[in-house]
Amino acid sequence: MDKKFEIIFLDDAMEFLDEIDSKARKKIIYNITKASYDNDPKLFKKLTKSIWEFRTLYDKKQYRLFAFWDKKDKKNTLVVGTNGIIKKTQKTPKSEIKKAKDLMDNYFENI
Repeated sequence: MDKKFEIIFLDDAMEFLDEIDSKARKKIIYNITKASYDNDPKLFKKLTKSIWEFRTLYDKKQYRLFAFWDKKDKKNTLVVGTNGIIKKTQKTPKSEIKKAKDLMDNYFENI
């Protein structure tokens, strides 16, 4: 099976991953790797026109790592992880989606 994308993490995403339990972090990384080979909306779901989320359930907690696609290089598809949360409500907070969009805009302005 071919890999569909590579992933990199912005500083906010790395901080989120560094702050959570190591076992949860391993599960999130496992799910991201799995999603890079298989289109599974349970693992990687579109939220808005440009923002997606990696979804992980671990130890009864819902982890979300927001991301966007960078397709400027026609040979390699890149997914950029922006920020993450431990989801506490049914709806994803709009403020976190906005933060991901702001980080995306900043990324494209500075490349």
